[in-house]
Amino acid sequence: MAEERLQEMSFWDHIDALRAVLIRIVVVLVVATVGLFCVMPTIFDSFILAPCHGDFVLYSIFERMTSSLKWLPQFSTEGFQVELINIKLASQFFIHMSTSFWLALVLVFPFVLYELWTFVAPALYPHEKRGVKTAFFIGCMMFFLGVLVGYYVVFPVTLRFLADYHVSQLVPNQISLDSYMDTFLMLIFVMGIIFELPLLAWLLGVLGVLHRGFFRTYRRHAIVALLALAAIITPTGDPFTLMVVFLPIYLLYELSAYLVPRSEQLSQD
Repeated sequence: MAEERLQEMSFWDHIDALRAVLIRIVVVLVVATVGLFCVMPTIFDSFILAPCHGDFVLYSIFERMTSSLKWLPQFSTEGFQVELINIKLASQFFIHMSTSFWLALVLVFPFVLYELWTFVAPALYPHEKRGVKTAFFIGCMMFFLGVLVGYYVVFPVTLRFLADYHVSQLVPNQISLDSYMDTFLMLIFVMGIIFELPLLAWLLGVLGVLHRGFFRTYRRHAIVALLALAAIITPTGDPFTLMVVFLPIYLLYELSAYLVPRSEQLSQD
């Protein structure tokens, strides 16, 4: 059925279908961006700038955990405050617009996935479409879970370390708004994309590119690579914070291995 439909569609028909998908995505994205632009000052005060204060939820959890486990380096929230400065005349306006766009992209991500799927689906065989609804739901949930991990764990840990780091006490840190937002958005989206790896692994497994034996063979290599990735994301010498970032990423690796079919299952299909 898919082959017959594809044969009926010319190259320009495919272009028209793709254009219609992109137009729908752009319209929804613009509407969401405008809506977020109107409420962005409130979002900045209560959400984006929350990790700048010592009473942020992760800092309080770390303080309670380290106070009960004396063998860990003690974590304190007392006196922690990150003051941001603006050094360019138009920065606050452009950051207002750009942040509205990127947060809108996060919110409409499920719609973007669905629209892209409607474009790709006609080219797939029935066995390749198997479990797509479940994969779509899991993919959306994993993306938002990754965003939450980035916001509540990865970014605060990175901010806390870099804001308190001094090459010399004679050089005070004055963090610009641009630098803060670049790091914030990058880590949020990086974690969202990383959490999509199980979905990508499942798709490659369905297409016959990956099988479960691959993950079993390269598990040791993956652990080393993921530890290096966690160290890059959180450049801190504290093994506790390193493991806080490493464990979710490693669990994603094991989840990917579970979702990918065995090689004998692929041969049966």
